[in-house]
Amino acid sequence: MITDMQMAPQVQAVTEPVWLGEGPHWSHDHQALFFVSIFDKTIHKYNPSNGKHTRAKLGDMPGFIIPVEGKLDRFVVGLKRRVVEVQWDGEGGDATVIRELAELDKHSPDNRINDAKADPRGRLFVGTMGHEYEPGKFHLKQGSLYRLERDGSVSRVAQDIDISNGLCWDPQRSAFYYADSFEYAIRRYDYDIDTGNISNPTIIFKYSDHGLDGIVDGMSIDTDGNLWVANFDGSQVLKIDPVKGALLQRVPIPALQTTSVTWGGPALDVLYVTSASMNRGQEQKPPCGSTFKVTGLGARGHPNNNVKL
Repeated sequence: MITDMQMAPQVQAVTEPVWLGEGPHWSHDHQALFFVSIFDKTIHKYNPSNGKHTRAKLGDMPGFIIPVEGKLDRFVVGLKRRVVEVQWDGEGGDATVIRELAELDKHSPDNRINDAKADPRGRLFVGTMGHEYEPGKFHLKQGSLYRLERDGSVSRVAQDIDISNGLCWDPQRSAFYYADSFEYAIRRYDYDIDTGNISNPTIIFKYSDHGLDGIVDGMSIDTDGNLWVANFDGSQVLKIDPVKGALLQRVPIPALQTTSVTWGGPALDVLYVTSASMNRGQEQKPPCGSTFKVTGLGARGHPNNNVKL
């Protein structure tokens, strides 16, 4: 008898291609997926109940979009180096910046925000990266990881970062997982849920130990504590046991530049995967740049956290 665990996962493109899709966030309140296209300067919403894909243009490159707790039309968005609150009805048209919450990396004005998530208490963790002066070429060791508290205070919790990526929590194991992409590895930090402090970084998975090409991009965690990691330039998503450092599964995606993942759907058993269509000497034809839904994985995730302001 073939079980769901043994069946091949089903992968389907569900949105139009974009230039650099990133930061997928499944909102339980909206029953919809939000994500950004960084170089297109757009924020996006995908509603699986009717297949509608809407977008709104902003004045600079968005690094992430996360709903504000308790407000269906308010989102926290990273714009270049600024963290702002945006009002958007999700139906396309205009999105309005309401206010600025923080400005990061003032010492390095060409930097940009690359990834962010809210922790289980609704604090915002935001990562930055150095200037990309050619597609795929960056100023290295210029990025940082910051924590923004509800009172507006900002703390830098990691520095000398090439490309800030990943970000997910396992409160049961007091763990925070994070990736500096050009380390080609995943870090585990001890995580204090009461203070939001992270400490004792340890490398728990190296690409080189498993013969993997490409870099570590966005990641999510399932209810068994396994990591699901977008393998940029690898056309796949990786399932990793972070305790044993074991590669459990490879899920092929028909896009070379897989960028990030999140669990969604009413039962949180659909893995949504964003991708890019950047031409770095080779054209990336559709469905590259689409967001994909992957079903039949036999796993499910936790609800994503909104930002509490």
